[in-house]
Amino acid sequence: MRVLITGITGFAGSHLADLCLAKKEVDLYGIIRWRSRTENIEHIWDKLKLLECDLRDASSTRDVIEQIRPDYIFHLAAQSFVPTSWKAPSESLITNVIGQLNIFEAIKKIDLDCRIQIACSSEEYGMVLPEEVPIRESNPLRPLSPYGVSKVGQDMLGYQYFMSYGMKIVRTRGFNHTGPRRGPVFVCSDFAKQIIDIERDLRDPVMKVGNLDARRDFTDVRDMVRAYWLSLEKGVPGSVYNICSGKSYSIKEILDILIEISGVKVEVDMEEGRLRPSDVPLLEGDFSHFRNDTGWEPEISIEQTLADLLDFWREKS
Repeated sequence: MRVLITGITGFAGSHLADLCLAKKEVDLYGIIRWRSRTENIEHIWDKLKLLECDLRDASSTRDVIEQIRPDYIFHLAAQSFVPTSWKAPSESLITNVIGQLNIFEAIKKIDLDCRIQIACSSEEYGMVLPEEVPIRESNPLRPLSPYGVSKVGQDMLGYQYFMSYGMKIVRTRGFNHTGPRRGPVFVCSDFAKQIIDIERDLRDPVMKVGNLDARRDFTDVRDMVRAYWLSLEKGVPGSVYNICSGKSYSIKEILDILIEISGVKVEVDMEEGRLRPSDVPLLEGDFSHFRNDTGWEPEISIEQTLADLLDFWREKS
């Protein structure tokens, strides 16, 4: 089986590559750009078949997909940092929507019969009303960031190409996921790195934080990529699935767990610069639709995820 991962050098992409390589029947391909940072896949570098491609370029995308002719495509490549989408909204929309459009058009052009997973996001739900929790796939989409809008575009484009051309597309709306290799700009990893720096006396024992009241549904990245695989193995083309733990934590609760695990004594300082123009107050999902179709359930506790994240920064620093 030929498997292509876009975004293979990223956080989730590298963990999905680990999962794929553990399956004997998989011939694994990934696409990179000339400036891609590759530290997440250095441990498996010699096991991958990597091709240079910029998904924003239609001819580059078509050439690579025609060369690989994959059976499975996991489309994870994206501008995935919500605050960046405020500062560079057009880049977020072009990278996420046009990049995916080029993949679909390439598949249509070469008449490739493959299964495609689109990594969409819970940020599509945006403003969720209290009576709408837990969030189901049928919930209205009210995105509150350019990133969320770009993911709605990807989501709807996936539905349209399934309906128009019969492409075997499965859309997954992943809620927040974290774990080892998560970049330091994301909240759990940012907190973990600050704590390890405090452990090592590299900074004063003061945690810099933003909005601690927002509640998020966190899943371990290793559970998340297992869900990605099952979405193509057992998921129904044309369907959209929430991938989440079904439980939300406030950002303060996440911080408290990290502090308790590490044992450090810290003060907390809220910085205005860490606040967003508008923030989604609550994201808590219902994954029963995905569980019914695939049998998937999350297996790794939030405490284990955060402990592993702390160990990642201890080993990396």
